[in-house]
Amino acid sequence: MKPSILGHERILKLLPSLSSQSLLFTGPEGVGRRAVARWYAYGLNCAHGFPGCGQCPSCRLEEPTDYLEIAPEAETKTGRKARNLQIRLEQIAPREDGGENLLDWLSTYPRFRAKVAVIDGAHLLNEPAANALLKVLEEPPAYARLILVAPSREMVLPTLASRSLELAFGPLPEETLHGLTRDPEVLAYAEGSVGRVRWALDNPALFNQLAGRAQGVLQSLGKGPAQTLEALGPLLETEGGLSYLARKLGQSLPPEDPRRAEALLSLHQAQEALSAYVSEDLVLNWLGLRLWAAAQGRETLSGH
Repeated sequence: MKPSILGHERILKLLPSLSSQSLLFTGPEGVGRRAVARWYAYGLNCAHGFPGCGQCPSCRLEEPTDYLEIAPEAETKTGRKARNLQIRLEQIAPREDGGENLLDWLSTYPRFRAKVAVIDGAHLLNEPAANALLKVLEEPPAYARLILVAPSREMVLPTLASRSLELAFGPLPEETLHGLTRDPEVLAYAEGSVGRVRWALDNPALFNQLAGRAQGVLQSLGKGPAQTLEALGPLLETEGGLSYLARKLGQSLPPEDPRRAEALLSLHQAQEALSAYVSEDLVLNWLGLRLWAAAQGRETLSGH
């Protein structure tokens, strides 16, 4: 069945009228870019057009017809968490060792009307994979639609971005999320992300653990840099943990307190560094020192 979409009415209204075969979905994590991509695939293949009717043979399928998602592998072949996330050439073009890839998948006709391929993490394509994808974007099959998903247009290679029509997804207004929850703690964690709301509601024990870890960081700021560093480590393991800490920290100090501005700036810079794939250990050590020093009203070693 077609996915239920929260918000993004403007994009849902626009998508059926677009003729572009390559689209770039930008925006923060968890706001619904992938759900909209699946909605688009259902609509393209529905016997009655947009929105998917839910009754025709294509719409009755559990997953949209002729739909492929390509994303970086989160784990290495040895089962460890991958530190260098990337989409590799063999995911885009055929290799001697076989395996599913975009070009082979696109070489066959769709079961119904269209094939929709999502490159989830287009900013993480390595150079050979990006070059192979570029050739597809330049001459896609008539039945193909390609959707690149990335945090922003600037993070995608210009050669790929220039051949794609951008649709920018913003955080959802809080009132839109009220249909799912009115819990202020969950909404503070979500920051407009329906994905985070659903994660918190589906995993209450883990969310309570996250809240406890954030509170532990706040308590550690009065103890010492080593304690702050120790408390920060587990928080970084959760998607959105630093954003949630920033919200809690902002609530704990009055707006006019200079320590508040310094701490929030440090958290923002740490999030940017992690988004740029700076070493987590390096960011953790830097942030622990900055937050502790800000809480004491001291200048950090790196200044401002």
